[in-house]
Amino acid sequence: MQMTFKFSIVTVLSCTILSACTLLKAGDSSIQLKPAASTLLNQCDQLSKFNYPHTAITSARMVASGGLTNAGQPVSEHCLVSGQMNRRISSIDGETYAIGFEMRLPIDWRGRFLYQANGGTDGFIVTADGGASLGSGGVLRNGLQLGFAVISSDAGHNASQNPLFGRDPQARLDYGYQAIGSLTPMAKALIKAAYGKEPDRSYIAGTSNGGRQALVAASRYPEHYDGILANAPGIYMPRASVANLSHVKRWDSVASTRVVNGLPDYESSLPMAERQLIASAILERCDALDGMVDGLVQDTEACRSAFNLNRDIPTCKANRDGTCLSAEQKNVINAVYAPVKLPNGEQFYPGFPYDPGIAHPGWGEWKFRNSVRTARNPVSVGFIFSTPPSSDLTLAKDTSRAALFALNFNFEIEMPKIFATDNVYKESGMSFMSPPNATQLDRLRQRGGKIIVVHGTADPIFSIDDTAAWYRGLDVHHGGQANRFARFFPIPGMGHSRGGPATDQFDALSALVDWVEYGKAPDQIFATVRGTGNPGGLNPDIPSNWPSHRSRPLCPYPLVARYQSGDKELAASYACVR
Repeated sequence: MQMTFKFSIVTVLSCTILSACTLLKAGDSSIQLKPAASTLLNQCDQLSKFNYPHTAITSARMVASGGLTNAGQPVSEHCLVSGQMNRRISSIDGETYAIGFEMRLPIDWRGRFLYQANGGTDGFIVTADGGASLGSGGVLRNGLQLGFAVISSDAGHNASQNPLFGRDPQARLDYGYQAIGSLTPMAKALIKAAYGKEPDRSYIAGTSNGGRQALVAASRYPEHYDGILANAPGIYMPRASVANLSHVKRWDSVASTRVVNGLPDYESSLPMAERQLIASAILERCDALDGMVDGLVQDTEACRSAFNLNRDIPTCKANRDGTCLSAEQKNVINAVYAPVKLPNGEQFYPGFPYDPGIAHPGWGEWKFRNSVRTARNPVSVGFIFSTPPSSDLTLAKDTSRAALFALNFNFEIEMPKIFATDNVYKESGMSFMSPPNATQLDRLRQRGGKIIVVHGTADPIFSIDDTAAWYRGLDVHHGGQANRFARFFPIPGMGHSRGGPATDQFDALSALVDWVEYGKAPDQIFATVRGTGNPGGLNPDIPSNWPSHRSRPLCPYPLVARYQSGDKELAASYACVR
């Protein structure tokens, strides 16, 4: 039986702009939370005297309208509060640590709190406007513009301590989850001091590591949050990083250029011209599976059997020239896309689906350069996720040493370290980085909380197959009814967090608010490209023949956006069906 959901004028007008939604089905036993209520800011400068345990406010001042802008529009006047929590000196490395934060409080507050979970290895207090956390490319209205009180933090260490903060056990825990646990009640108390009441509704949103943090909050702190928004979540980030490093030797075996500027050039293993060759072949086999040839592969599942790298890409008979792949390359690519397995055959980390987004520059950034030139994967595994952390401090200072660590990475020796503990590091990397019992979110569900997860099908570092497996496990645990409180939206063509040949501009936060506070479950999320003239900024990965007004519905897994009738460039011409 085919399940179909389409836009209607009534539905669109009844929901927040840019979200598509319907009322929860009759008989749903979920608690319906009440909508938040607006109020005005009572004070700002006086918040410098805010008193909370282990907290020091360093400044509190008003920021004039236009002091921040987003998508070419001024952000309204608001209060900016900066401070620190839990300042201490480490007995391990002698460094001074603290959880640095800033909060931005709008004058006209809508009664909502947003924890802005940040990406990467953190260490930066990015502007607390709720934009960077939303995961959409070029977000047109950020959380501050939507009337949220927003907090951003460095997760317990500063940039100069990256990645060596991983030697300090408490800094590890703060980065993994405890900064959220410390900051959240403090932020709500500060909001009460500013407005005369705590937030009516609380949300956490983030992308990449921030998406992981959002799901950690769903698991560890469900009593603190009503809505969870996670983009490209590294649910089991240490596994993903180890899996990525396990492929470096494979890429090295087919690299055509060994060294560039003193470092290995693994991107020569599969340069852009060859990735474009693969993308074209994927489109040839899979583009029409959704009923429309448009440069997007909506039916990722059907594409798994429709596309075959060995069959559909010519094998070079002589030198590589961008029109073929060598037999050795094909073996390597197939291995990289396949699940990583333990010696006993058990799956360690899922594989990746073939997607035309392989041709966008960010794919190479994560598959190649972050293992060598930026050294992000080697130092994360070496210092933050492993027990004990590496004793070779040069890994953090010398990219050539990090590149050597990646090339010589021994999976069977290094992999167990992310599960290990000792007398100093009493939680393993997998423990402090992962949401415990990630598929068992009964406490959040029972109190009416909701989750939206979005993930690009072309993400090269955190596999969308891992997120899909998490959602299936969630559905099994919750009796086949996970969609009553959690929905997962794959984004065709999108790379890690944003970009790629994709409709990557959308407003999932408003869709989440509609669901949490008004019971309007998102059966689609309206998404657009970021073409020429887009106020949120151009996505350079958009093919030149895509019109700048292209829109598509993002469909909840496992439904697929299939063409029905009408203008092929408009979301209303597509339906989310099996």
